Amino acid sequence: MAQGSGDQRAVGIADPEESSPNMIVYRKIEDIITKMQDDKTGGVPIRTVKSFLSKIPSVVTGTDIVQWLMKNLSIEDPVEAIHLGSLIAAQGYIFPISDHVLTMKDDGTFYRFQAPYFWPSNCWEPENTDYAIYLCKRTMQNKARLELADYEAENLARLQRAFARKWEFIFMQAEAQVKIDRKKDKTERKILDSQERAFWDVHRPVPGCVNTTEMDIRKCRRLKNPQKVKKSVYGVTEESQSQSPVHIPSQPIRKTTKEDVRKQITFLNAQIDRHCLKMSKVAESKEPSQQRVKRWGFSFDEMLKDQVGRDQFLRFLESEFSSENLRFWLAVQDLKKQPLQDVAKRVEEIWQEFLAPGAPSAINLDSHSYEITSQNVKDGGRYTFEDAQEHIYKLMKSDSYARFLRSNAYQDLLLAKKKGKSLAGKRLTGLMQSS
Repeated sequence: MAQGSGDQRAVGIADPEESSPNMIVYRKIEDIITKMQDDKTGGVPIRTVKSFLSKIPSVVTGTDIVQWLMKNLSIEDPVEAIHLGSLIAAQGYIFPISDHVLTMKDDGTFYRFQAPYFWPSNCWEPENTDYAIYLCKRTMQNKARLELADYEAENLARLQRAFARKWEFIFMQAEAQVKIDRKKDKTERKILDSQERAFWDVHRPVPGCVNTTEMDIRKCRRLKNPQKVKKSVYGVTEESQSQSPVHIPSQPIRKTTKEDVRKQITFLNAQIDRHCLKMSKVAESKEPSQQRVKRWGFSFDEMLKDQVGRDQFLRFLESEFSSENLRFWLAVQDLKKQPLQDVAKRVEEIWQEFLAPGAPSAINLDSHSYEITSQNVKDGGRYTFEDAQEHIYKLMKSDSYARFLRSNAYQDLLLAKKKGKSLAGKRLTGLMQSS
């Protein structure tokens, strides 16, 4: 196969992909990058830098790169060299290790070379499934340098909604990747983590940055004919990846009838209380599996949508004398599903229990949310308490939820499941030996 490819080049038969304008540019950049890393021909000095508490492996400075470009490409103006370096960085061949902005600076900023595996010439067109696995994996690794930025957390929440029916598959893929990663050398893992992050900085860039792939998560959701994936970053080869998970095939336009509306209402009512992931009767029991308990720590929403998780969180809040927050949030959720004729009565009940002066289960609202809610109650509807609910949600997520994950109650659940697995394994071993 390799020989055949060589023969084709020898007789001037070019591979269409190889001869495409983008591919020609990529090959030229890669020639520069290869020479830049070649010590024998005077490449850029790649070194390990010692910091106060750790070492930063395999880095170069922006100044080193700019000077190399000027010397080896006969560039006289430093501004031109910086511009060329920024163009190379925008394609992901070089990236800064301290932020997500792929530009070149002529200073002591540390940069690292991208692994050839992630080079654009490999024709990467990763789907949102790959991105979801990557973000999910980052949340499992408990390292400060891998914490999600705000925009990444928003993207993860958006993807979790889009892939609701296959999120368990994504979670398992991410978990498997983490197990593989943990077996690697610490220094190698640190370098690979940064290279993987830089790959996604190209394909799902920071909002406001130059997007060289012309793809972002919002655009992917709007595409009528999403591109088929050529490669999967993590080797996921499901047929469902051939198109965007949120793509809805266009239907012939016809006038909506009353029967259509009735069917839609019936369907939506049936879906309101339905979990996205099917659970067996065993999973619904009061003794959740270890994986299920671990999922509560994945995100606040993950815990809230699990009945057992909510019950455990409510018990914790009761121990802190703040259970009214969750009870209010659940009451508002229930209000949104009430028949129209019952809404006004339920609004008044929630107001009297949680918000009226002298309420028995008074919640702590900021003045702005309280003022808006007070006005909304005068003409009550299903979304009267929307602002108040959002305030309480953020309060629980930023405060109580974090303490719950650190609490003995949650940690004991995790440890109990681990011990249970260990004992089960010992019993199984004993049975096998006795037989």
